[in-house]
Amino acid sequence: MSVYLPHAVSRLRASRLARSVKPFLARGGPKGERCSGCRLVPTHCICTLRPDVPTRAGMCLLMADIEPLKPSNTGWLIADVVADTFAFGWARTEVDPALLTLLSDTQWQPYVVFPAEFAEATRVVHEVNHTTDKRPLFILLDGTWDEARKMFRKSPYLQNFPVLSLHPEQLSRYTLRRSQSEAHFCTAEVGAMCLELTNDTLAAQALNAYFDVFTAHYLKAKHQQPVDLTDDVHVRLQELAHHS
Repeated sequence: MSVYLPHAVSRLRASRLARSVKPFLARGGPKGERCSGCRLVPTHCICTLRPDVPTRAGMCLLMADIEPLKPSNTGWLIADVVADTFAFGWARTEVDPALLTLLSDTQWQPYVVFPAEFAEATRVVHEVNHTTDKRPLFILLDGTWDEARKMFRKSPYLQNFPVLSLHPEQLSRYTLRRSQSEAHFCTAEVGAMCLELTNDTLAAQALNAYFDVFTAHYLKAKHQQPVDLTDDVHVRLQELAHHS
């Protein structure tokens, strides 16, 4: 395993674990060591495969209570790829002052990424404003669909920002958890779509490829099967890394 420098989601996970009164057990119970850098078992670690690509956009992850603890969480992958990723735990009755400071920082133009049908029409946009010097900051509500809707409705500090509604053409490739709909995308897939809108095309492609590699390693580890570092998903990620 490579040396790992904790990013925002990793730090949030550590903070959440420190508050736990009992150990968090991923589905299936404790089965030995996991890599602190990618949350996979050491035999299937992907830390050395992490892409290093520049981005203009930033990501702000608002995460439901135990989301940072789940090995299958894909917001972690965004933090691996996008250097300016910020992560905060969400609670209905309180808000982290650091989040409010971030949202008021004049270098950023925040966008709440959420379906248009849940927002007032006057707030909805489908593109990023490219006529401003402000950098786009995509606010992703990371949790189950029910949790995300609650976060959207009950976060008054988000109400003054435009709501970016995406119209993806493909179905979700996420297979690590059940979803209520094939149209519900995981956090990493949504992050990649946002990067496309800001012309961070290489980063979007790298995040998608990294997500595919993570999924492959996760499922191979679950079934105690070896990974093939020469298969299509690994070759694709290597090719993108060479272009960064």
